[in-house]
Amino acid sequence: MTLVLSGCTQSEQTGTLVFETEPAPAAPVLPGPAGTEGPAPEAVAALLDPLMSYPGLRGDLGVAVHDAATGELLYERNNTQPLIPGSTNKVAVAAALLATRGPDYRIPTRVVAGAEPGQVVIIGGGDPTLSVDGNGYYPGAASLEDLAAQVKKNLGDQAVTAVVLDGTAFSGPGGAPGVDPADVRAGWGTDTTALMTDGGRINPEPGVTGAQRHDAAVPRYADPGLAAAKIFSGLLGATEGVTTGTADPSAAELGVVQSPPMRRLVEETVLASDNVVSDMLIRQVAIARGLPGSFEDGTIAVAAVFNDLGLPGDQISMVDGSGLSYDNKISAGLLSSLFAKAAGPEHPELRPLFAALPVAGYTGTLDYRYGHEQTSAGAGTVRAKTGTLSKVTALAGSVLSADGRELTFAFLLNDRGNAVEAAHGLDQLAAALARCGCR
Repeated sequence: MTLVLSGCTQSEQTGTLVFETEPAPAAPVLPGPAGTEGPAPEAVAALLDPLMSYPGLRGDLGVAVHDAATGELLYERNNTQPLIPGSTNKVAVAAALLATRGPDYRIPTRVVAGAEPGQVVIIGGGDPTLSVDGNGYYPGAASLEDLAAQVKKNLGDQAVTAVVLDGTAFSGPGGAPGVDPADVRAGWGTDTTALMTDGGRINPEPGVTGAQRHDAAVPRYADPGLAAAKIFSGLLGATEGVTTGTADPSAAELGVVQSPPMRRLVEETVLASDNVVSDMLIRQVAIARGLPGSFEDGTIAVAAVFNDLGLPGDQISMVDGSGLSYDNKISAGLLSSLFAKAAGPEHPELRPLFAALPVAGYTGTLDYRYGHEQTSAGAGTVRAKTGTLSKVTALAGSVLSADGRELTFAFLLNDRGNAVEAAHGLDQLAAALARCGCR
């Protein structure tokens, strides 16, 4: 098994591993020693049932545990009931993205000639990581500076007088329903526009790499697309203001830059729990399925992808990618079976999901957890995405049992009481699976 170090919505602390060079294709997840006997559902129940009376687990609780080797459902409580997932929503978005775009696809940002001499059109493709000068928040991101240099070279002596912004790759409202406006005002998110720099951050600093990398509430542009277009206009020395329009499909291309590959954006989505990246990527799923790039189309596309994977798409109803919205609903059974599907041999494109999970007791949102006597068995063996909103606590991922068997799980708790007790309760469940000698 390959152990990959990893890692927010709101106040969660997370980390991420960012590759400075292209990573090798993800190896298959080892579900368990060949020929070993699978876990017995009654043995799993004997471990988990006594923990269900813990006071921190009071509320609407959905639980599902699967054997990664066989996909067998080993344990369930309300596993088909759609519940608010918080940031575990990002796992579903990342999986749908990998299934449609593939791990190596890159998002282009293009510039073409405009209708008038001296006019150019910048076409946003939905790359949330684009930087101004190559020294932005996301390591390895493309830059507007590079794009401007290509345009100048291709235009020769002709000066650029005007820039037109084509942001029509995305449609519909820039914000999703059910998101607390206070979260947006605080800087946990912003409008999703097809062109933006540094996830909409106004004053980006190069992001910390390694275990301490995480999304944070920072000042962001209210209209990231217009802000990026104005920056680009300044780099070209254009004398007129930025306008909006639609590029002529037959116009000559003057420059193009590419985003990091999707596996890297999945890291930002799941490891760093980046809300803006997640909200951009759900729209990429829609575009890849031939739908307009709105939030609504993205939710339709994600459910369709799950159906294509043989998973119950009727147990998911999203309205955004980040999980900030309280209108998102996913079942624990769907999330756990998704990880089991990703661990198998039939869908290698999904394996980057496992590289994009925090490791209990070491990195990301789990770096400070699993130090308690009741949960220490999970340290280093539990890899999971957390989810936290007011009255929502969630945990979904995989764990290596004492038998050497890979188990996948999802725990979704809504309308819970104390957040610390709720997280500890879910950690106890995952740690119990780590101790599992369930035969």
